[in-house]
Amino acid sequence: MSTFGRIIKTPEDVHQGAEWLASADPRFADLMAQTGPLPLRLKPQGFNALLEIIVSQQVSVASADAIRARMVDAGLNNEAAVCAAGDLGLRAAGLSRPKARYALALAAADIDYRGLHQFSDDAVIARLTEVPGIGPWTAQIYVMFCMGRADMFPPGDLALQEAARVLFDLPARPTPQELSIMAQAWSPWRSVAARALFAYYRHLKQREGLG
Repeated sequence: MSTFGRIIKTPEDVHQGAEWLASADPRFADLMAQTGPLPLRLKPQGFNALLEIIVSQQVSVASADAIRARMVDAGLNNEAAVCAAGDLGLRAAGLSRPKARYALALAAADIDYRGLHQFSDDAVIARLTEVPGIGPWTAQIYVMFCMGRADMFPPGDLALQEAARVLFDLPARPTPQELSIMAQAWSPWRSVAARALFAYYRHLKQREGLG
């Protein structure tokens, strides 16, 4: 028997979760009336996917995209290539010194990505966070968007915190602990709630730009 519940594989799975959330809390219904259908946002699994998430840590989307493009051009998309490139090659592709170190640590970590599927969310996160440079947020994003786990939520994400502040009319941005507690009400579809709040955050930013 599964120890981690539903797996999101198709847009229909996201739609099912969205309907559940809208029924459970009308504020999610209002949110989705503004954002439209929620995206699947499912990405391939494995080393390269986790490396891309590391690249995305604490940089803008544009910066992360530019670095990823340079890495693709350099063929830095598997463990052997990253190890061969070394620190200098990774930094030449745009990685900072710490991220080059994290990339090399990931390449040497010998993670059985297929084997992760037999483990619970907590066990997967525990395995991934053994690798230097992979904290809870990186592991949670991988579990949610690459493994398709339906009940994962990264409460430390600033975009999710800000979206929740506005949607739920909070006096201040919730802390990770506060948002984690809030998200318990969205189980077993916390990954869809995260998709909804990410979409809402983008909607808010676009609205600010138009304003």
